[in-house]
Amino acid sequence: MGLVWVTMVTSFPAVLIGFEWHRQGISLTQVVICSIMSCIILLAYAVPASQLGARTGLGFCALSRVVFGRWGTLLITANLLWIFIASYGMTAVLMAEAVESFLHLDISILWMSVGCAFLMAFNNLFGFSGVANFARFFAAPALIAWVGYTFFKAAVASDVLSGVASNPQSILHPRSIMYALTTTSSFIIGFAVWGNEMDYWRFSKVGSLKAALALAAALLIGLVVFPVAGWLVAHSSGITDSAAATSFMNSYSFGGLAIVGLIVLFAAYFAANDSNLFGTSAAIKSLGAIKPRLVVSLLALCGAITAAFLSATNSIKALEVIAALNCVVMPTPTVIMLTEWFLRSKVFGRSMNFSSVPDFSDLPAFRWPALIALLSGLTIGIATSGLISSLEYLHIGICPLQAWLTSMVVYAILRKRNHSAETKNYIKGCSRSPKSAAPTRTISEPSSTAIS
Repeated sequence: MGLVWVTMVTSFPAVLIGFEWHRQGISLTQVVICSIMSCIILLAYAVPASQLGARTGLGFCALSRVVFGRWGTLLITANLLWIFIASYGMTAVLMAEAVESFLHLDISILWMSVGCAFLMAFNNLFGFSGVANFARFFAAPALIAWVGYTFFKAAVASDVLSGVASNPQSILHPRSIMYALTTTSSFIIGFAVWGNEMDYWRFSKVGSLKAALALAAALLIGLVVFPVAGWLVAHSSGITDSAAATSFMNSYSFGGLAIVGLIVLFAAYFAANDSNLFGTSAAIKSLGAIKPRLVVSLLALCGAITAAFLSATNSIKALEVIAALNCVVMPTPTVIMLTEWFLRSKVFGRSMNFSSVPDFSDLPAFRWPALIALLSGLTIGIATSGLISSLEYLHIGICPLQAWLTSMVVYAILRKRNHSAETKNYIKGCSRSPKSAAPTRTISEPSSTAIS
């Protein structure tokens, strides 16, 4: 699981964002500090999310039925699908830009993006077991070796380290560091968080410490070393454009041998989109029996259409927008599921028994505490993300953290009140029929349709 997760958070766009942060005037010290702080926040979410999957053996959509209800589950699944398809299309565009910058082909980025989108789905038509081995044993080691070599070469050659030590005051000024944290945290958390961690970690062994070590190693490599490597190369070269940065990275590391850089990038981008397809396929198959190859083909078509649209945009800006949305839209439902898990095990006094997941026909349309908490968290997160220009004055703090805390507090309050009302109604019902047969359910185990 650790090797698989390395491929899911160590991707070349994390290097390209270092170029963008250098262009925005964020210092090296700020990049390092803010990256580490963002990774700590991410670990506080990802470790419990991984254990929710490992302990229950259930995926994201199955768990959402218990907490969100029938239409709530469909809403959450729809969010997962469009976020992952957007990420899939964006990865295809980045791959097309890399091909164009390395080989200088006389083909438009649009058509190369569409072609890459279809090509990246091909190996998924034959199952995911071989895909996982490809990611673990080739894609991740090759990319880490390339970026690691670039990192050390740029660090040794750069004069920026002496400048950091000589002028720390302006760099660590509270207003300056808060601006850097607000800017960097949305990307780092949005780039590395999946929201449906349970779909992957439900195949792992139970153990918070082991999961934390695997996640921490992946985040340290992919979201501290990678952005810093990009920042250092940008400082040395003055390049900020993503396509030019990719080409320069190849020349800087491999002496201009385009085929070597392309092989590494093909492996990394293909592995990233393999993970996107696995997550979306798991979500669709949880809704009903659909042939896997048909699912992959439909997702590839949607990804190709998305890639065609994104090919006309600034790829780094589009990547930042997708990350800012992902860090709010995808993890917030999982935070609510984790809150339900905590309330059941620590407050309501019963174990989290998900041995049987209700069918859609047995579910209420919505479980209102979860829906209200979700909408509250999404509203706060998107309003403070800086994505809406008219709300720029609210672009402060760490938007995903604010969204998660809002949803967690709102759900805990509403769920506690709801549980108290259920308990009172149950007691009243028992007192009115004392001679009736013993109830089949106790107070601590209300029916699945009563949990809301």
